[in-house]
Amino acid sequence: MTQQAHSLVDDLQGMLSGVILVALALQFFKHAGLLTGGATGLAFIVYYLSHLPYGPILFVLNLPFYIFAYRVMGKEFTLKTFACVASLAILAEWMPQLISFKALNPMFAGIMGGLLAGVGILILIRHKASLGGVTVLALYLQKTKGWRAGHVQLIADLLILAIAVAIVSWQQLIISILSAFALNLVIATNHKTGRYMGM
Repeated sequence: MTQQAHSLVDDLQGMLSGVILVALALQFFKHAGLLTGGATGLAFIVYYLSHLPYGPILFVLNLPFYIFAYRVMGKEFTLKTFACVASLAILAEWMPQLISFKALNPMFAGIMGGLLAGVGILILIRHKASLGGVTVLALYLQKTKGWRAGHVQLIADLLILAIAVAIVSWQQLIISILSAFALNLVIATNHKTGRYMGM
C-alpha cells in the first residue's frame, strides 16, 4: 500500500500539536522540579543553575544541532525542526500564563509529562521534524543503522539525567528517570522502521 504524503496543512497541524503537547509536559516538569533528557533536559539543568528564562536557553542550546541535522537529515527536516524548537521556546515562556497547578503530585507530573512529551515528539517525527538535540542523532542512527530511535534516545537521556545528580534531590531524580522511560517507551513502541514514516 502506497503511503500518501502529508500536505502542508497536515504538517502544520502535526507540528503545532506536537509542540503544544511537549510545552505542556515541560510545565509538569518545571512545577515538580523534575528533569528530562535531550536538549530540553540540558536546558533544564542550565535553568535550575542560572534561573535564566528557560525558552531562550533551549533555543540557544539547539543551535549547533541544526548544522548536523542539515548535513544528515536534509533541508526540510532542519527547517521544520528549527520552527518547532523556536515555537517550543516561545510556548515554554507563555504557557505559565495559560495554565497553573494548585496541587501536582510529582510522580504524576513525571509519568504524565513523559507520556505527553513522548506523544508530542512522536507526532513531530511522523511529520519529518523534531525538537533538535539528541532526537536528531537518534533518528539518523535509526535511518542509517537500524537502531531503534527510542532506545538511543533513552540511553542519551539517562546520561544527561546522571549529570543532574548534584542539582536535584534523589527523589526528583528517580521520578525524572521514570519519566524518561515513559517518554521513550512511547517512541520505541510506536516508531518502528517501516511501520509508519508519514513521508
